[in-house]
Amino acid sequence: MEAKKGRREMKKFELTTESITNALGKKLFRIKALVEFGDVKAGELGGYVEKEGNVSQDGNAWVYEDAAVYGDARVYEDAAVYGDAKVCGDARVYGNAQVYGDARVYGYAWVYGDAEVSGNAWVYGDAAVSGGARVSGDARVSGNADYACIKGFGTEFRHTTFYKTKENGIGVKCGCFNGSLEQFREQVKETRTGKIVKEYLAIADLMEYHFARGDSDDE
Repeated sequence: MEAKKGRREMKKFELTTESITNALGKKLFRIKALVEFGDVKAGELGGYVEKEGNVSQDGNAWVYEDAAVYGDARVYEDAAVYGDAKVCGDARVYGNAQVYGDARVYGYAWVYGDAEVSGNAWVYGDAAVSGGARVSGDARVSGNADYACIKGFGTEFRHTTFYKTKENGIGVKCGCFNGSLEQFREQVKETRTGKIVKEYLAIADLMEYHFARGDSDDE
């Protein structure tokens, strides 16, 4: 449920007369900030929405640049959608989540917490991407079985996200690294030593088994 804290007495944005018609024939309107909030200045133009209800008037949620939110999708709390990203259907993006690049979030998907969806990634169906997950590249996440986020290992104890790609392979996002599972293994061998190598490679093997098992019959 959307939090009511930080409710404003006046609207933070309005729809302008500038509009586009998307590939589905929906008319979308560029938004304009009426007050200053977060990193948005009063008078600043944002991205596109189909209706005012697509973005909360409370919190610091915002749609930037040429990003678009339409259908019954909602962006609220402190979430941000920018670049050429699209959020539509009944999707929800909230918390401190970010959706950017050419990413797509649609269907009944939720992206929340500190999660990020970027690149050409698609998150859809009943998927829920949360916490510190980073879904990027050509990821295709249609349910919770299509990605896994692990933290607390390696040299910096950072979040490492493994996800299915559109070619039905496995992608990895770990810090600045973003590539295939095999590229991840090679990177680890080239840049890490000792126990850290064993940790990363063991996790890679586990994720390979995890996704392979997800494509087979339940055991």
